[in-house]
Amino acid sequence: MSALSPTIPEVARAIATALADDRVRRHNEDQLPPSVDEERHMARLTAAGVLAKARPLDAWGFDAIPNPDDRQIIDEAIAQVLGLGRLEPLLEDDEISDIHIRGNFPVWVKTRNGERREHPPIVQTDAELVDLIRRIASRMGHREQRFDPAHPELNLQLPDGSRLFAAMEISSHPTLVIRRHRFEFSAISQLVERQMMEPEVGSFLAAAVRSRKNIIVAGGTGSGKTTLLRALINEIGPLERIVTIEDAYELGIDHFQSAHPDHDALQARTANIEGQGEITMADLTRMALRMDPDRVIVGEVRGGEAFPMLLAMSQGNNGSMCTLHADSARSVFPKLLAYVSMASTGVPTETVNLLIASAIHFVVHIEVRDNVRRITSIHEVVDADGTAIVSNEVYSVNSTTPQFVALRGATATQLEGHGFPRARELSWS
Repeated sequence: MSALSPTIPEVARAIATALADDRVRRHNEDQLPPSVDEERHMARLTAAGVLAKARPLDAWGFDAIPNPDDRQIIDEAIAQVLGLGRLEPLLEDDEISDIHIRGNFPVWVKTRNGERREHPPIVQTDAELVDLIRRIASRMGHREQRFDPAHPELNLQLPDGSRLFAAMEISSHPTLVIRRHRFEFSAISQLVERQMMEPEVGSFLAAAVRSRKNIIVAGGTGSGKTTLLRALINEIGPLERIVTIEDAYELGIDHFQSAHPDHDALQARTANIEGQGEITMADLTRMALRMDPDRVIVGEVRGGEAFPMLLAMSQGNNGSMCTLHADSARSVFPKLLAYVSMASTGVPTETVNLLIASAIHFVVHIEVRDNVRRITSIHEVVDADGTAIVSNEVYSVNSTTPQFVALRGATATQLEGHGFPRARELSWS
């Protein structure tokens, strides 16, 4: 190591050696492994000591704070050993919602307002990115997961709730995508302020939740489906028991214990490295029905779990909700039909449509327009007609007629009893 200019890799190696020696010592003395905070503290002391040896005695003085360049060296060296290297600053930026990394090419991020930005590469080679992904999996995954040519995809959740997906071999370059989640309290009133919906739409949705209507929130990627679903959940009273089902914890119901004290949050899991232990969303949906829920919330329907979810909604668990990827409200119905067929139930199309019509009350579609997330359409499901689902568009953001004019009389009466007084006068029988 240079006497005057220790490099980040040199400092990182010194930190790694010190931490390894400490773990060996603890093991030999039958002590517990160090905590994350203890390792970070030791790493910082080690790095400061390495830099101090390379500086004149009077450069820092006794217990002086290193200069900004030294602090940067220490932070980056610690990030290489204990963290995520040059990925960490992106994860620490609260304005970033999505991170897209492809090999050693520039990194693209998406901010929470929908803006896309380019950042410098965080690795120099494809192999370095693969090593970073493996380090993330080993340090932050809940279970051992492989990432190699025989297992070219990786899907896990980071400690802060962010969702990570990585791929290799099947793509031209190793790819890493991180979808970040802030588990902040979301309320309908807040979404009205953000112009996601008009006040009348907010009042309508709140009444629909309180009157225990089954609701599907549909939209494209990044349109705000999870945010809206979280706001709808927060209209549910604290005495109701909620069971959530997710591929990865995104709703964050555990973060709002006071609002929903009686809940269980279930998460699917992939098979282990031996190919055992997989629990699917469909498995969780069946489990949830045995947990005495008042409402079942499915974070995202994308497969065979659609069938048990529809059965749950049509058999007494009214007030249940889910999200679904769809480019319009009407396209939700053929997608549900396709998902049910994925479960290999053998149920005829006409019967599935009858099930959909009896289970779903409203479909709320949301999309991004001019970098603003906005509810664009609400459909009330009326009936099934053979191979088609009959629905009324009760709200459209583009409509020039009074809103909610197509509400059925019975529905309007129910909503009126739960805080939507305009429903009756704008309804038809």
